[in-house]
Amino acid sequence: MVTNTERKGTTIFVDADACPVKQEIISVAIKYSLPYLFIASYAHKSNKHDERWIYVDPDKESADLYIMNHVKKNDIVITQDIGLASLVLPKRVFALSPRGKEYKEEAIQTALDFRYLAAKARRRGKYEKGPKPFTEHDRQSFINKLEEILSNIVVK
Repeated sequence: MVTNTERKGTTIFVDADACPVKQEIISVAIKYSLPYLFIASYAHKSNKHDERWIYVDPDKESADLYIMNHVKKNDIVITQDIGLASLVLPKRVFALSPRGKEYKEEAIQTALDFRYLAAKARRRGKYEKGPKPFTEHDRQSFINKLEEILSNIVVK
């Protein structure tokens, strides 16, 4: 396992429990010769994973805490979790959704506010439609955005 003190340069951290673009991350990381780590709950452990997989307690925020405690400036976090994105952005970390949306510090508070209002509505019994199905277009948008970020930071 690679520790923070051993790492130089950019590492890709993946909030992996429900990530639909794992293979794409591996392909892009290999293309750019970058290390990557998949962080997942022990509840999702399988035998096919290697040392790039780190398993944490099945508690709700364990993967988030691991990522938060190990990222450094110019690392990339792949997550669907707006809360995790909001925690890593102040560390000058890039945060990207599996659909290719880059989370930005100037817009994250609005996203958190919408998340709060949606949760409040759900507690009152009002349920919105769920997310749209994940598409090939989403997959390509993710690859394009990840490569755009990497081409800007790896070259520097």
